[in-house]
Amino acid sequence: LEAIPMGYLVFGAESAVSAMGRALPLPMDKPKVVVAYALAAQYMGLRFVYLEAGSGAPSPVPASVVQAVKSSIDIPLIVGGGIRTIDQMKKTLDAGADIVVTGTMAEKGEDALKALIGVVKNYTRSVKD
Repeated sequence: LEAIPMGYLVFGAESAVSAMGRALPLPMDKPKVVVAYALAAQYMGLRFVYLEAGSGAPSPVPASVVQAVKSSIDIPLIVGGGIRTIDQMKKTLDAGADIVVTGTMAEKGEDALKALIGVVKNYTRSVKD
């Protein structure tokens, strides 16, 4: 099993990942701070950046933050946490996410999963390593 180095950037103090990891969350309203962390991850040789709002987060990482990070890094961008609707997923993909993590949405049943797959097929693009 290949280990894939990834910058894991946590948002939202009320998220499970923040509490369990005792992480100091990044501010969702300061894209420049998030970009600095994402660039640090890239410059340290990490192969992905993951913007994580956390399971159970009240809202996803804002599209403006996703867009700022994506336009600043040259490695694939993963975004997850707080994405509960198809519209939120589309906004995240439109903002530049290469991969979207939607665990809660996928657990809603077969119809929800089919809708997710339909959206993802429209956004499929190559993720370079």
